[in-house]
Amino acid sequence: MPGTKESVSTVNHKEKILGCVRSVLPSTTRTCIWLLKITVGVSFAIMFLKYLNILPWFSNLLAPLFNGIGLPGEAALPFVTGYFVNVYAAISVAVSFDFDVRSLTILSTMVLSAHNMITETAVQKKTGTSAVRIVIIRTVSAFTLAFLLNKIMPGEVVRTLGGSQVQDPEFMPLFMDWLRSTFSVVIKMTTLIYSLAILQKLLSEYGVIRWISKFLKYPLAFFGLPARTSFLWIVANTLGLAYGAAVMMEEVESGNVTRRDINLLNSHIAISHSNLEDLLLLTALGALWYVMLFSRWAGSFVLVWELRAEYYIKDKLFKKNC
Repeated sequence: MPGTKESVSTVNHKEKILGCVRSVLPSTTRTCIWLLKITVGVSFAIMFLKYLNILPWFSNLLAPLFNGIGLPGEAALPFVTGYFVNVYAAISVAVSFDFDVRSLTILSTMVLSAHNMITETAVQKKTGTSAVRIVIIRTVSAFTLAFLLNKIMPGEVVRTLGGSQVQDPEFMPLFMDWLRSTFSVVIKMTTLIYSLAILQKLLSEYGVIRWISKFLKYPLAFFGLPARTSFLWIVANTLGLAYGAAVMMEEVESGNVTRRDINLLNSHIAISHSNLEDLLLLTALGALWYVMLFSRWAGSFVLVWELRAEYYIKDKLFKKNC
């Protein structure tokens, strides 16, 4: 009977969904705990650096370097803050200065290329890519893109006034702010990590990822990326590396992507991820979205094809030695 068939189908779907949820919970929980330990630990350390006023001191050392790439010395402070914390932290510092559109766009491109370095590098290392390589390509790319944009974008360095003096913060207000923001981040990360892991499993189970791979095959091929990395590419570009960590690790552990695939993907998303929320936030501040997006895509294009050239040379040498 039709009704009976529909009931059986509904039950089967429910069992399938519950099976997907149960299968991802153990590995996702381990990943979530690991990631939260790093995030909370790093943010706590940064809070102490702020309390001791070490970040402003460090950024002052970098001021001459920033002048050399067309930015006012004050731009070093939001960059250093974002480098060790995240884009939100960089924004909170940047708004205290009166950057013009040109300076803000170049600075924002740097921050998007190299932010939350400790946590995000740990995620990419966990998937199998060298941490040293990731740190180098993200840091060098940030300054290289800034140098090139300084040459391409019209205008001159605008010296900002004020905002360079940082008062010694009181510990308890700083600690309470850290506690509130960390609690919010923990809730958000936990929710997104579990949601993404379950979603990835369901999409894979119902064949949606295969369809997405076909749809993105040619755009990803242009960037030098395998079609198998399409879902991970979407996750990294929309939500970022930290929130997509569980999905990335699950894909690697399941064997759906190879070590070479993930290295190519990591070379791309190292400097080009979080192209939704973070990009919109910085655009709202006054930075030019198309410069931030397309300059990092161009950098990713170079990084991936350079790595492909490395693999090609290694394969040729291996065949020759055999």
